[in-house]
Amino acid sequence: MKLHNSSAPLTVLLFLFLVSRTIADLNIDKQALLNFAAVVPHSRKINWKSSSPICSSWVGVSCDPNGTRVIALRLPGVGLYGPIPANTLGKLDELTILSLRSNFLNGSLPSDILSLRSLQSVHLQQNNFSGDIPSSLSPKLSFLDLSFNSFTGNIPDSIQNLAYLTELDLQNNSLSGPIPLVNAQRLNHFNVSYNHLNGSIPSSLQKFPVSSFEGNSMLCGSPLNQCSMSPSPSPSPSPAYLPPSPSQAYFPPPLSPNHLPISPTFPPHKQRAKKKLTMGAIIAIAVGSSAVLFLAVLMTLLLCSKKKCGSGSGVQLGKAHSGVRSDKPREDFSSGVQVAEKNKLVFFEGCSYNFDLEDLLRASAEVVGKGSYGTTYKAILEEGTTVVVKRLKEVVVGKREFEQQMETVGRVGRHPNVMPLRAYFYSKDEKLLVCDYLRGGSLSSQLHGNKETGRTLDWESRLKICLGAARGVAHIHSAGGAKFTHGSIKSSNVLLTQDLRGCRISDFGLTPLMGLPTIPLRNAGYRAPEMIETKRSTQKSDVYSFGVLLLEILTGKAPAQSPGHDDVVDLPRWVQSVVREEWTAEVFDVELMMYQNIEEEMVQMLQIAMACVEKVPEMRPKMEEVVKMIEDIRPSDTDNGPSSKDNKSRSPTPPTSWLL
Repeated sequence: MKLHNSSAPLTVLLFLFLVSRTIADLNIDKQALLNFAAVVPHSRKINWKSSSPICSSWVGVSCDPNGTRVIALRLPGVGLYGPIPANTLGKLDELTILSLRSNFLNGSLPSDILSLRSLQSVHLQQNNFSGDIPSSLSPKLSFLDLSFNSFTGNIPDSIQNLAYLTELDLQNNSLSGPIPLVNAQRLNHFNVSYNHLNGSIPSSLQKFPVSSFEGNSMLCGSPLNQCSMSPSPSPSPSPAYLPPSPSQAYFPPPLSPNHLPISPTFPPHKQRAKKKLTMGAIIAIAVGSSAVLFLAVLMTLLLCSKKKCGSGSGVQLGKAHSGVRSDKPREDFSSGVQVAEKNKLVFFEGCSYNFDLEDLLRASAEVVGKGSYGTTYKAILEEGTTVVVKRLKEVVVGKREFEQQMETVGRVGRHPNVMPLRAYFYSKDEKLLVCDYLRGGSLSSQLHGNKETGRTLDWESRLKICLGAARGVAHIHSAGGAKFTHGSIKSSNVLLTQDLRGCRISDFGLTPLMGLPTIPLRNAGYRAPEMIETKRSTQKSDVYSFGVLLLEILTGKAPAQSPGHDDVVDLPRWVQSVVREEWTAEVFDVELMMYQNIEEEMVQMLQIAMACVEKVPEMRPKMEEVVKMIEDIRPSDTDNGPSSKDNKSRSPTPPTSWLL
């Protein structure tokens, strides 16, 4: 017993030692980053403060699960410029991911960065680094992208020691010398194009395409031209190729003179024989030579014309010019984005996301829905961030009107029950919107798509969703002004939190941008009667759509097209007919019948819904009135009420004249 007691202080001391050591290590990381930020200017605030917790609030910084060390630093496109000082980032000795691409960093790359023992992924492309590539490299490196910089000297031989290397991109620098014997066992992407490399291409790298090696006039071997077996005069070097600016980074560089057709010449023995030719023969040869030259020039012009066509608005990022393989589905949101307009993703104030358009276009994406405004994608970025991207279609307004509407949408989106717009992209051929991703999915999928899983929405959750959605629409109407509408209220635009009790309204304020002559059939069940003639959404038509949404929540039925018919199920009319036959209980979703003491609350909600779907717009309540009526169903605890089985009526039943 005494032995046990004597060992206890040792355990405590060991614990305290480990805690203090952990705190000390994190403080070293923190100070290293502060030193980096203090020396390297940046045009966009990165909001690093010594008083704030580094692992949870510092932009671009990620820590390990225990919060003890910094393992990732991602600051792409934040306006960093100038050289990186030594003894700053090089002190992050547990760093695994470093992404500083698309900035204005210059000077030599400190050797203490790439040699970090845990470093696995490095993204430093599209800066202006110069000097040699450091030869001391982390043995764990699997991804190294130094493309579109001004590095000189040879590719370090130490690259051949990287056993885990999967991607190496050194294109568009000023590197010289031979290509070392890179370990290609795991290598699936390799690019050294447009440098000054010479010699033969190692056999292990000959599996990569021409685009991985082009632009190096002194390189030879498959997949380029075969190397000459006998010594021959060196060809005249092509003009030095300057790395393009970031806005030109994905355009193919111009062909060097060595790639252009050369007019035919005659061997020496033929030239000596020319004196014996007659004048007619000389004229014929001259005419023939001119014809051949003309055809060669014509073919060159045609080829160049095709190349220009291929590098215009139809160019797809991440394909032909970058050499990066894409695992995205064929239909993706990057297919029409013009190269010259990249990095023009516009973020709204207060957005904490730290990525650019290039990140977005390279993200793994899947289609999650197709609506009247366009296709919606779930996109997972390289650092694990998940966002929702909506690719708009049939936008008819110009750039100025689009930006003005986006500013309004961004301002209106500041409410707990409204899905905020985080960023947008506008080009002639593409318009993209970026929002948060909510893991609960949409109300539509929870009501109609989860029958097989058996997971249903109880009355408690439905009541909270009704109130949250009402508050969101009411805020949209009040914050946007008298003429600002949602325009497309439906269950697929009500997004749920992971616990399925909170919600946010999405896709609001987009109607003025669209050239939709009629409302698509899939939305017709939510459409107010007056819109059949006016084709215009108003705040009163929004109230009608919200009333249909309440009926959908109560009945479990979706307003949808009848099978084999062109008409649409009129949910309000169906509810009205059932109630008039005194079968009110038949209206409600059978999945709600298992809960006790909720009948009066459901009837009150049904009355609110029917008030919203009045045929005459003036007879419909305003959304702030709808919010008050839903709050009155449970005056004291709508947000934190008891479970459904304990529910009791807490307010008098509203007038029921419409039931008679």
